[in-house]
Amino acid sequence: MSAIRLIVGLGNPGREYEATRHNAGFWWVDQVAAEKRATLNPEKKFHGLAARLSLPGHELWLLEPQTFMNRSGQAVGALANFYKIAPPEILVVHDELDLPPGTARLKQGGGHGGHNGLKDIVAHLGSADFWRLRLGIGHPGERNEVVNYVLNPPRREEHGGIVAAIDKSLAVLPQLLTGDFAAAMMKLHTQDQKK
Repeated sequence: MSAIRLIVGLGNPGREYEATRHNAGFWWVDQVAAEKRATLNPEKKFHGLAARLSLPGHELWLLEPQTFMNRSGQAVGALANFYKIAPPEILVVHDELDLPPGTARLKQGGGHGGHNGLKDIVAHLGSADFWRLRLGIGHPGERNEVVNYVLNPPRREEHGGIVAAIDKSLAVLPQLLTGDFAAAMMKLHTQDQKK
C-alpha cells in the first residue's frame, strides 16, 4: 500500500471565504501545518500555498490550491506531476454535503458527487484513484440552496461538529502516513458509532 505523500485541503482563497463550510479542507490542512510547525508558503508553479514536511523516513507535501474550488485540479496536478506523486499517494480533504457535521469518512476513489473541486482533480490527474477524507457539513435540504449554503459560515453548533470531525480525523494521520488505510478507516469509522 502506498503511504500518503501529498495532502490537499480544498477551499476558496480570500478572507471572505475563510470561515465558510466549503473551506473545511483548508481548516484541516491548517491544523496539520500548525501541529507539525510547518508554514504554508505561496508556490506560484503549484498555484497554491504549499509546505514540505520531512518526517521520519517520509516526505510529505501539504497543499491548499489558491485557484478557487472548481479549478483545484490545476494545483494538485502541477505538484503531483512535478514530484511524481501517484493518485493513490494523494489525500484530498474536502467538505461533504451528504454527511452530518461531526462525521468524517475516509475512502479511496469513487465519483465526485457533484463536488466541483473533486471533479477538477479527477480531470487533471486522469484518475479518481486518490484518497478522500470527507468532512460532513450537512445539507441545506434544497438542491438550489447548496451554493449559498457551502459559501456561508456554519451555524455555531455545526461549526463545533466540523471542528470535532477535524480533530477526530487528525488522530488517524499516523496511519495515513504509513499507508495503513485499513487501520485508519477502522479507527475513524468506529469512533462515530461509539457516540
